[in-house]
Amino acid sequence: MDKTYFTELAEFNRASTAQVCSWLQQISDEQWQQPVVSSFNSIRATALHVVNAENAWLQRLKKEPVVRLDQDFPGSRPELLALWEQTSRQFRDWMEGFDAIKLKEPFSYRRFNGQEYTSRYYQVFAHVVNHATYHRGQLVTLLRQVGFTAVQSTDLIGFYRE
Repeated sequence: MDKTYFTELAEFNRASTAQVCSWLQQISDEQWQQPVVSSFNSIRATALHVVNAENAWLQRLKKEPVVRLDQDFPGSRPELLALWEQTSRQFRDWMEGFDAIKLKEPFSYRRFNGQEYTSRYYQVFAHVVNHATYHRGQLVTLLRQVGFTAVQSTDLIGFYRE
């Protein structure tokens, strides 16, 4: 476990997000909003959750005030997907500039519910990527459920093979 590993994961996160966003741009508005049975009730709600979480973690890491994206996010689908891709790029860029000596140092943060926690930086980095990977997998399944089948694997090993 070193900075190179987490930098690679951040780039994997960025690349996989870009791939999923390209698929989400191709579906209809009906597919985007269609009720589904999953952690969230639509593809839109799932994407919004991932963007919200990744954006919040990035803001916490940058020591900026956390601005939550609510379910009534007023932006369009292209705006939400652009924000997701931008956030993933910024997370990768932030990771590239991170001081490797601090990987095991404690990082304190506040959750949306106000509770304060402390984790090690490397744990937060792993969580951000793992959380996004989990929900990108859900999005692949949801896309298939609403009739969009032009999806491919976004597995980490595929990223390493390229």
